[in-house]
This record gives sequence, C-alpha cells and structure tokens, in this order.
Amino acid sequence: EVQLVESGGGLVQAGGSLRLSCKTSGFAFDDYAIGWFRQAPGKVREGVSCISSGGGNRYYSNSVKGRFTISSDNAKKTVYLQMNSLKPEDTAIYYCAADNPTDPSSCKLAPWYDYWGQGTQVTVSS
Repeated sequence: EVQLVESGGGLVQAGGSLRLSCKTSGFAFDDYAIGWFRQAPGKVREGVSCISSGGGNRYYSNSVKGRFTISSDNAKKTVYLQMNSLKPEDTAIYYCAADNPTDPSSCKLAPWYDYWGQGTQVTVSS
C-alpha cells in the first residue's frame, strides 16, 4: 500500500521556522520525484518545491525561494521541507506527493502527481 504521511505542521509566529516531513512507503522511493504543495482556503493548490529522484535537482516557487529548502533521506524514504522566515501568507495545508517522471532528473511544480498524502496544517500568525 502506497503511503505518504506528512508531519511537522503547526502554529508559528511570523519570522519563525518549521520543518515538515514526508515519510513514504509502498513504492520505489529511489525512482520517484517528490513535491510539496500547499492549499489555502479558497485558493488553488500551489506547487511549493520539488526534488527529483536521487536529489539531483530541486525547484522552488518564486514565493518561497530563498526561505524554504527541500531535502531527502533516501535511507529513511523521507523528504523534508525546511521553512524559514515564515509569513502569514504561507498559511495553508501542506501536502507531499510522489511522481514517477519520464525524465528521472526532473520534477515539476504542477500538481500532476501519482500519489498524495493527507496534508498537514501550517498556520503563521502575524
């Protein structure tokens, strides 16, 4: 059974930090790109960051570039999203997702992924 389980969300003041984790199981982790997405109430799901299989390439949306860092631990089949300098507009439910791309060196910020987690709430107070 494929599972992606997010954790690490919570309530933090503006300027603070959180580290999200996405623990995966049930698929060949080394062959999959992992993406982080977020969705705020009334807004469309937004791609935040992604990491290609093997971790060779990483991409960030303009809204988080320089503040968020994605990383992976292949031994633990877990991907992390370190979020620094958080802003109230970062408030959303954060999801991780897995994609088996044709090009293993690529990943995408569009939400066309094969598997999704249930999400974790991040709330940033002003």
